[in-house]
Amino acid sequence: MQGSPPIWLPNCSRAAITGASSGLGAALAQALAGPGRILHLAGRDPARLGTTAASCRAAGATVTETAFDVTDAPAARAWIEGTGGLDLLVANAGTSAGTGGTSESPDQVARIFAVNLTGALNTILPALDLMRAQPPGPDGIRGRIAAIASIAAFVASPGAPAYSASKAALQRWTEATDATARRDGIRLHAICPGFIRTPMTAPNQFPMPLLMEPQEAARRSLGGIAQGRARVVFPWPVYAAARLMGALPPAWLSRLPSKAGSRE
Repeated sequence: MQGSPPIWLPNCSRAAITGASSGLGAALAQALAGPGRILHLAGRDPARLGTTAASCRAAGATVTETAFDVTDAPAARAWIEGTGGLDLLVANAGTSAGTGGTSESPDQVARIFAVNLTGALNTILPALDLMRAQPPGPDGIRGRIAAIASIAAFVASPGAPAYSASKAALQRWTEATDATARRDGIRLHAICPGFIRTPMTAPNQFPMPLLMEPQEAARRSLGGIAQGRARVVFPWPVYAAARLMGALPPAWLSRLPSKAGSRE
C-alpha cells in the first residue's frame, strides 16, 4: 500500500497502532500514512517496527516508534499518555498458540489472554481517559478506538479455544462499551476479520477460505470505522459460516477436527 493515497477518516490526523511490526498492523499504518498524519507505532520487534515506520515516513507521515509488550501495563499507559492526544487508537497486537491439533498448554492459554484481552485493554483504557479530556471535533467525536477481534469470536473453535475465547471477550466488551462511551463523544469499533495472509497464518496447513491480503483487510477495517459501525466484520460468507457453527450444540462442535479452528 506504500505509494497509495492515505485512507481518509473524518477528523483523524493522530493515530496510534499496536502490533504495527507486520501483518494487519503494518498495513493499517501504511494505509493511514500521508502528509499531515501523525502516527504512533508500537510493537515488540524494533527492527520490523522500524521498517514499518520508515515506509510511513516515506509516505509523508510524522512517525514515532516505541518497542514494548502490551502486557506491560505501565509501559502501555506511558505510551498512550506520551502521545499527547489521539483521534484513533487501533489495539491490534495479538497472538495465538496455533492450530496444530494439540492442546494448548497452561502457559499458552495465559499468554493468549494476557495479550489478546488484557493487553488490548492496557492501551484502550488509558486511551479512553485521554480522549475524554480532549475537545470534540466538528462531528462531536472526541476520539475513536478500534479493537482487532476476529470472526473466531463467534464460534467456540476446538482448534484454538483460548484464541477464540479471548477474541470473543474483546469483541463483546468493545461493543458493549461503545454504547456508553458515545455519551462522552467516543466511539469504539470491534473489528472482526476472517483469514488474513500474515506471519500468524503462514504455518496453517488447512484451507483458509477467502484469504485476504493485509492491505485489503486494512481498507475494510478503516472503511467500517469511517462508516461508524460498532461491529466491522468481513468477509460476510466466512462470518455467516461462523455464526452457523456457533449456533451448533457444543457436542457437535467437539466432533470437528481440531485443526478446523483458524487464526487470523
